[in-house]
Amino acid sequence: MSKIGSILQTLYELTDERAKQPVTGSYTNYLLDKGEDRILAKTVEQCTGMILACKNADSQRIAEEGADLLYHMTVLFHQHGLTWDQLAEVLEDRRAHGA
Repeated sequence: MSKIGSILQTLYELTDERAKQPVTGSYTNYLLDKGEDRILAKTVEQCTGMILACKNADSQRIAEEGADLLYHMTVLFHQHGLTWDQLAEVLEDRRAHGA
């Protein structure tokens, strides 16, 4: 597994663990407790941050905003019962069909 794949899997597992066994002060638990609207709002915010960092050609900010976006996407996927492996399957299928 690639380094990013391993990190995203670990992040997903941590999200699942927080959902099952909440930890006081956990940002992940804050998002899960607030629900989908808050998770979506934060995901949009991070996506906007990523776009602005790209527009400004700031590599460090692109990496930081990208990490934040992937984190919030992980929580959003978990909220909907989806995994990063399911996303990978969609990408593999598209690649196999010349997308």
